[in-house]
Amino acid sequence: MDIPKKADAAHYNDTVVRQFSIMAVVWGVVGMLVGVFIAAQLAWPELNFGIPWLSYGRLRPLHTNAVIFAFGGSALIGTSYYVVQRTCQVRLFAGPLAAFTFWGWQLVIVAAAISLPLGYTSGKEYAELEWPIDILIALVWVAYAIVFFGTVGMRKVRHIYVANWFYGAFILAIALLHIVNSAAIPAGFMKSYSAYAGVQDAMVQWWYGHNAVGFFLTAGFLGMMYYFIPKQAGRPVYSYRLSIVHFWALIFTYMWAGPHHLHYTALPDWTQSVGMVFSLVLLAPSWGGMINGVMTLSGAWHKLRDDPILRFLIVSLSFYGMATFEGPMMSIKTVNALSHYTDWTVGHVHAGALGWVGLITMGSLYYLVPRLFGKEKMHSIKAIELHFWLATIGIVLYIAAMWIAGVMQGLMWRAVNADGTLTYTFVESVKATYPFYVIRFAGGILYLAGMLIMAWNVWVTAISGRSVTVAIPAIKPAHA
Repeated sequence: MDIPKKADAAHYNDTVVRQFSIMAVVWGVVGMLVGVFIAAQLAWPELNFGIPWLSYGRLRPLHTNAVIFAFGGSALIGTSYYVVQRTCQVRLFAGPLAAFTFWGWQLVIVAAAISLPLGYTSGKEYAELEWPIDILIALVWVAYAIVFFGTVGMRKVRHIYVANWFYGAFILAIALLHIVNSAAIPAGFMKSYSAYAGVQDAMVQWWYGHNAVGFFLTAGFLGMMYYFIPKQAGRPVYSYRLSIVHFWALIFTYMWAGPHHLHYTALPDWTQSVGMVFSLVLLAPSWGGMINGVMTLSGAWHKLRDDPILRFLIVSLSFYGMATFEGPMMSIKTVNALSHYTDWTVGHVHAGALGWVGLITMGSLYYLVPRLFGKEKMHSIKAIELHFWLATIGIVLYIAAMWIAGVMQGLMWRAVNADGTLTYTFVESVKATYPFYVIRFAGGILYLAGMLIMAWNVWVTAISGRSVTVAIPAIKPAHA
């Protein structure tokens, strides 16, 4: 009776990886579809049809939760399970608990999809879900941490590969951020009040909000970058020493940058300045990581001509570099006086979300899916090529429109006549923004079209392949 168990223990657990990978694509389509719909509402408000649960205010948090936690979260958990097994050369720790993380996470997503359009919200950015769902998130996340760190603890190689450092930091930081920021006093089944008040509540919220970007949308995806770019390029990481410096500098600096979201508010001025200074310092480790990823292609640049998957991965780093230059610049108080509350901020967020997070995830999934289903490659390489160009053009249209609209809004809002009265009314700035909302919608349509092509490509690859069982190899270097 022991023989099947021993044989099973000699293989990786990729079932949960397959599940998360497929659902990442499904939720990507859903989240981006909602995003395109609410982008259309901003240009044509009558598209809510007078139905409360189709209003922008209810669908916008549904969009952000779907793309960040459903699409991004599923991709992060799935890829981390794949990477940690191969870099530690052991089977995933606590298989049933890993299965629980999949089904628990999907339950969280479905609960969000039901509760947010119905108007159940805590009103906190990226943390809108009410307390029963918050508790479920915490339980799933603790299980995720046990599985991941349990696997690292059982590793057969002494070395812990750098991708696991980034995944590990992401897991620990998100647990801390979620539990502290979501502390609340229940006042009913789906109603609660924050445990904090006033400026303290704002400070805790943006400590969470910016670090959700820093750890969920950056550190976790850097874990992807440090594994999948070297694998797809067939080259070692450009500088392993730089990757360690990148890790510690980024992890230390990010935690302090949140107050830059609260310039010109009731937050004490010195706290705002601390957030600004750490945001400026953040440029160095961010660009260090970008350079490390891009320079991994040294001696292999020719591969970009023929490999659209590698193009997804490398172009994502270009957007990462751009967004991590723009963020510190926008944290400077004088720049922030122009950019704050404008669509420039929306453009900045989506340069990182669509360009960095979206493209690195798509590239990583294109690498993973054929290997998970016993295929040599994706069903259609031409479809990957088409997806790349649709996504890239869509991103450029989107962020360029928002940059122009944002700077224009900032200038119109602060323009004054000689007598000190405002030159423009707010309604005039809204009217002037209209064409850029239409361009933003067009960019979103292109990006969504690319995601639909990916969904088709993944589906055909999966059904034409088969679930494969991969044996754990003999001890090799940790990044094998």
